[in-house]
Amino acid sequence: MNGAYDATAAVAPKGAIFDLDGTLLDSMGVWDQVDADFLRKRGLEVPDDFATTVAAMQFRQVAEYTIARFDLPDTPEEVMEEWDEMACVMYATAVQAKPGAVDYLARLKAAGVRLAVATSLPPQLREPAMEHVGIRGFFDEVVSVDDVGDVGKDRPDVYLHAARLLGVEPGDCTVFEDLLVGMRSAKSVGMAVWAMHDDSSAGDWPEICDLADGVLFDFHSAPVAL
Repeated sequence: MNGAYDATAAVAPKGAIFDLDGTLLDSMGVWDQVDADFLRKRGLEVPDDFATTVAAMQFRQVAEYTIARFDLPDTPEEVMEEWDEMACVMYATAVQAKPGAVDYLARLKAAGVRLAVATSLPPQLREPAMEHVGIRGFFDEVVSVDDVGDVGKDRPDVYLHAARLLGVEPGDCTVFEDLLVGMRSAKSVGMAVWAMHDDSSAGDWPEICDLADGVLFDFHSAPVAL
């Protein structure tokens, strides 16, 4: 036989796809505050089910839902602009990475794992936040639900889109996510799922534990090998 056998040639690349809000970023409190301040200005309180109802929606869908639910006179554009203004400063200056996240991403990158973000956050929020906490440089791809049309994380499109851009088969991808609907979508296309506990999805935690391949409270206990 001519030439030496290359053991790496037969090894499929691995991919890790990370949600941002509530998974890599300890940022869900930002939106709780934005929701509270936005509705308080209009003499309203945040309903108990509001955060979980809108969690998997696109930004515009949340605006449209909020207008319809509270019978607001605002346009979706006006609502989104107000939310952007309120959130931009907090994402650029106040949010923190989940404990162990930066070291874990560095370890995966050093091991040759292809890394992507799959988020519902618009660019004006996600980019400053990732730069602020020092994780932007780790990622090969950053994708949003807006990149796959009028589809939220209740469908697997954004995860499949991230996998395609990474050049990794779905079955060789691990998704890190805090939302139950996102986990279901990723699992439906053969991806492994590690669940990050976050207060925003605490009510779904028993079902999340049954569904996920592993659960995390921070990244110090994240899997060494994918």
